[in-house]
Amino acid sequence: MFFTETKLKGAFIIDLDRKADERGFFARAFCQNEFRAHGLNLVIAQANVALNAKRGTLRGMHFQYPPAAESKLVRCTRGAILDIIVDLRPESPTYLEHISIELNEDNMTALYVPERFAHGFQALRDSTDTSYQMGEFYTPSAEDGLRHDDPRLGLKWPLPVSVMSPKDRAFRPLREYEDEVKRRMSLAVAAA
Repeated sequence: MFFTETKLKGAFIIDLDRKADERGFFARAFCQNEFRAHGLNLVIAQANVALNAKRGTLRGMHFQYPPAAESKLVRCTRGAILDIIVDLRPESPTYLEHISIELNEDNMTALYVPERFAHGFQALRDSTDTSYQMGEFYTPSAEDGLRHDDPRLGLKWPLPVSVMSPKDRAFRPLREYEDEVKRRMSLAVAAA
């Protein structure tokens, strides 16, 4: 695997090291030792898949507060998505900055999302599948989210939103609860 750290410290783009022959190719998609060598301690608590039937479907921007903050390893296995993450670590010099990357069935690139980041994506094609390996169990009492269209974040989605869950549409603008996010995402809480 090839690990490229993004401008958001701890967030990595992971490309496959393909070993090709007449059969096609083989590549390792996850190795605990290689992750540890890059300072990443992803212990997989859950593995999730999502089918996005319609182009323009948007999921996000989701996160969980400590002590249930979750890391994620996200890959698109069919179709294509624009994946966006937002740094919610109040002590970080990149607090509220984001990156976006296209993940698709052709590049087979993965995005490693550290704990204390918001994550969301938009399907760029019909019948798009994503796979997530989660570093923490789903904890409803710790979940929250950011509005996908919050002007404070400046996220750029390539398509009009065709489908979105009522829960995701109901997320509040960050200005209404930023103090709570900062307090609950602080290093002191994360270390507890």
